Amino acid sequence: MTSPAGVRTLRVIGIGPGDPRQITIEAVDAMTGVDAFFVLEKSSRGKGSTTDTLIGVREQICDRHLGAGNYRFVEVVDPPRRSDPDDYDAEVRRWHDERATRIEDALRAELADDGVGAILVWGDPGLYDSTLRIADAIVERGRVPLQIEVVAGVTSASALTAAHRILANRIGEPILVTTGRRLADTPPGIDTNQIVMLDADCTFRHTAAHDDHIWWGAYLGTPHEILISGTVGDVGDRIAEERAQARAEHGWIMDIYLLRKP
Repeated sequence: MTSPAGVRTLRVIGIGPGDPRQITIEAVDAMTGVDAFFVLEKSSRGKGSTTDTLIGVREQICDRHLGAGNYRFVEVVDPPRRSDPDDYDAEVRRWHDERATRIEDALRAELADDGVGAILVWGDPGLYDSTLRIADAIVERGRVPLQIEVVAGVTSASALTAAHRILANRIGEPILVTTGRRLADTPPGIDTNQIVMLDADCTFRHTAAHDDHIWWGAYLGTPHEILISGTVGDVGDRIAEERAQARAEHGWIMDIYLLRKP
């Protein structure tokens, strides 16, 4: 897609859970010709830090598909966010607004008027990710003329079911995709198969029955991949322990699980 004269382009590209082999051909095509990749990360970048590691994964992906030295990263410091605010939704809106401002400033400073920028998004941009919301906010402000292009990515949910060699549901059953924060709010009757993301507290230990089955995965598609499955009663505590150990060892963790009623 060609943007009008004087309009910058921002490509929001899904890159899957972390394995460079899971990048789609469409994503590689979209990455080609990008003038700058914008990376929104926490301020502390040092050897072994979370920021260093996550940027490093993106660099590996670009090295593999574009060639070392053939791309440019622009690091944008992520604004802080309160972890336990009184009004969660209001805090997230404030955080997103500040993120939009910082990316907007970076686009203006680092891209020519008809330049092409990109943000590489873990998994798929349409599933529990704020990048598109932030990009839309920049467009609505109108201070930086911007055209948005979106490329789908392999989701962590599909990577999880593939890694465990399972289906996400049994014949005719529904699937609910939710977060750890919302897990306790799932109404009875639609909790047969729940794919749960963003659960730092292993909430399933408090909401699931002992005989519910869980398939858990972390660092999917990477050399550090961890897979555990079984009933919550048998493996729930083990998942929590291994999750805590892995996060302490690597400084970060991305995990997901499928929770199923008998």
